[in-house]
Amino acid sequence: MTLQQLRYVITIADCGSMNEAAKQLFISQPSLSGTIKELELEIGFDIFLRSNRGIVITPEGEEFLTYAKQVSEQYRLLEDKYIEKKSKKKFSVSMQHYSFAVKAFVEVVKKVGMEQYEFAVHETKTNEVIENVKNFKSELGVLYLNDFNEQVMTKVLRENSLEFVELFQCDTYVYLWSEHPLANKEVISMKELEEYPCLAFDQGKNNSFYLAEEVKSTYDYKRIIKANDRATMLNLMIGLHGYTLCSGIICEELNGDDYKAVPLVESEKMRIGYIKRKGSIISNNGELYIKELMNYKDMVL
Repeated sequence: MTLQQLRYVITIADCGSMNEAAKQLFISQPSLSGTIKELELEIGFDIFLRSNRGIVITPEGEEFLTYAKQVSEQYRLLEDKYIEKKSKKKFSVSMQHYSFAVKAFVEVVKKVGMEQYEFAVHETKTNEVIENVKNFKSELGVLYLNDFNEQVMTKVLRENSLEFVELFQCDTYVYLWSEHPLANKEVISMKELEEYPCLAFDQGKNNSFYLAEEVKSTYDYKRIIKANDRATMLNLMIGLHGYTLCSGIICEELNGDDYKAVPLVESEKMRIGYIKRKGSIISNNGELYIKELMNYKDMVL
């Protein structure tokens, strides 16, 4: 089994066609088919089922493809780290809706100091953060665990060959507009918030309490509004005196200074961290991003 064979398998799976894969790999279709057949004989099962309509990945092939992607990605990271130091650098991160995680990404881009790079940031739903890291769309994912979701989330991460690394802990805060009637209080209780709409990020079809980005996801809110992005959330805070529950880490440079974080009486500990593929090597840019995230440890309110 060779790295080249693994890359051939990945390309075929991505293309869904042996002919198209051969074109992308700049080899003949018979040569590609022969190489894959040799690999299948070596490992003892078919990776692809071939027909006049194309190829289909077998169940065994799906599992093999997962490992092949891991090996290929890790080799690419090794090349970037130790060999191709002057080549275009790549880095991608996915995250729940945290402005401080976006700001950390901004600082990485500023500090990279390269003429060529290809970076990506995905501020998205919890399940997509997990899927993006699992499927190599992102090297790292930023999310939180707490006493309520930890058991379920740890099981989900384990089943997807991912691991959670804690960065720091923080209490729960009420995030609201600075002109909100409760904004000047030293602490706010859930009872005081009853007359105002709670704002929560919509998790789509994976709308489980355990995947919620906000703590107290099972609380019986009198009024609740779900939104898809941070900008809409901020507008609802102003227009409707809405609020959300958060880590209390405010990034005024991105969100502006029109918002405040006030301690919640019924606070719960949030463990902010990142997820990565088990046993994976973190790239230089990934390590730089983690370092930027750690800077917020001393900024926890």
